[in-house]
Amino acid sequence: MPDHILVKDDGAVRIIRMNRPDKKNALTQPMYAEMTRALREGQEREGIHCVMFAGAPGAFSAGSDISDFLKAAEGGLEPITVEFLDALARTQKPLVAAVGGIAVGIGTTMLFHCDHVVAGSDASFSTPFLKLALIPEAASSLLAPMRMGYARAFSMLVMGRPLSADQAREAGIVNTVVDPAAVDDVALKAAHEIASLPAGAVAVARKLMRCHLDDVLLQIDTEVTHFKERLKSDEARAAFAAFLARKK
Repeated sequence: MPDHILVKDDGAVRIIRMNRPDKKNALTQPMYAEMTRALREGQEREGIHCVMFAGAPGAFSAGSDISDFLKAAEGGLEPITVEFLDALARTQKPLVAAVGGIAVGIGTTMLFHCDHVVAGSDASFSTPFLKLALIPEAASSLLAPMRMGYARAFSMLVMGRPLSADQAREAGIVNTVVDPAAVDDVALKAAHEIASLPAGAVAVARKLMRCHLDDVLLQIDTEVTHFKERLKSDEARAAFAAFLARKK
């Protein structure tokens, strides 16, 4: 596989960069597997005190590669790597995200697991699951209403209405909005700030603040079950066909 996921340790910060710019960082199964490995290895390594997700200029992530959805709909493979979602939810290391450009689907829902999100002023956040006759994932059906309130969460997750960077900050998804060119630097500075704090105290504080892990893991499993069912539905097949027709 080409280097679609780049993993680099910058002192006590592990940087996991999605690097498939020609496809706007649409995530494939091998990419999910590599991010899972990097997360779990970072969790086990004592010298890593913070993990930062980043993308390419103009695209944090376009979400899961649609070809994987199509294969899953035909019974060939699962569309979302459950291991990645499990690692994302279970990691005890603080998570930072540097979001520039589009954040679609999992590119947005994974942010609900992050502790500090820096977005470029050009960033946009959208979860068009229902337009493909699918349902939200990554425990977003639980975490989004908790973070944003039900009304905003319904607009985004069900109606598919996107959020700008400023709207995402107001909704509590984003901490800081900066110039697009400064996203990585500002996020890395925040990651190093977090990493410089006493790691044991940070871990306890984070655990106390994220005391709903069992509920999150249960919600991920429940969403995956419904997601698989939806993929094989007539609604999903029709939505995929319409999507492919638009792309021709």
